[in-house]
Amino acid sequence: MSIRIGVIGLGMMGRHHARVAREVRGFELVAVADALGDPHGVAGPLPLYSSVADLIAHGIDAAVVAVPTHLHEEVGGQLAAAGIHALIEKPVAHSLEAGERLVEAFESRGLTGAVGHIERFNPALMSLRKRLDSGDLGEVYQVHTRRQGPFPARIADVGVMKDLGSHDVDLTAWLARADFKHVSAQTTFRSGREHEDMVSISAKLSNGVMTNHLVNWLTPFKERLTIVTGERGAFVADTLTGDLTFYENGTVATEWEAVTSFRGVSEGTVTRFQLEKREPLKVEHEAFRDRILGKPSEAVTLREGLQVLRVCEAALEAASTETTVLVSTKA
Repeated sequence: MSIRIGVIGLGMMGRHHARVAREVRGFELVAVADALGDPHGVAGPLPLYSSVADLIAHGIDAAVVAVPTHLHEEVGGQLAAAGIHALIEKPVAHSLEAGERLVEAFESRGLTGAVGHIERFNPALMSLRKRLDSGDLGEVYQVHTRRQGPFPARIADVGVMKDLGSHDVDLTAWLARADFKHVSAQTTFRSGREHEDMVSISAKLSNGVMTNHLVNWLTPFKERLTIVTGERGAFVADTLTGDLTFYENGTVATEWEAVTSFRGVSEGTVTRFQLEKREPLKVEHEAFRDRILGKPSEAVTLREGLQVLRVCEAALEAASTETTVLVSTKA
């Protein structure tokens, strides 16, 4: 039996969600909705509705929500009230209060509510997490990320912290298996918008791992790197290409006194891993499907998405107050 699914919001992300929903075994894309129409021709022969209510009335079991962030609570609330499972694009909501209401709406009804933190399904990061869990790096010292590129015209209602930085907050806590403890940050507003377009974060996780994150919409090239440094070397994950490389600490002995007196590390073997590279969005949809069916699943829950939002808000507060902010870890 297929899960009847709809897509709400047919912009840049919505069109990809619709494509993938058509490909995932166990899903049947039955209708789509967008108050502004279908600019990319996503619907094809399917019914195209202008409201969430009409989509619900059509008869769906689940929906992907790819509308602007400030509409997540409204749309998600309608779906939850109708008993419909939802995969909501990140960030989970525009505010902590809205996010908390969304979590309650889905959890109180026993519905699957997931957030589209797609980096968890990137092949490089999935492999990296398994290698960290296996102890390949030994003790982890630091997680450093860089997520930089030009301004995307599609974003209008949030700044770069919640739009892009939320990816790095989520993947860092997920890789290290620890929550953010406290954060410091700097932001800039260079493009004439009300929201920040550049952020630099320095933070510490609950397990003592230090983290640094550079995120902006002001770089004329795209960069998506995650670097994890530990006692045995460093892993570098490029999530644009899905590549993972390990830079091992060298162990070659030397008699050069000036070098041997330095108690640091040296360059060792460099290994680039061959990985199976499946499309992250498709893997994310499969995880959403499995969670609905009650199977083991790596789908990111609304509650996890809410914690990411708490870290984002703490970073923005730290930047505006020029202080270090303790991150709340409410249940």
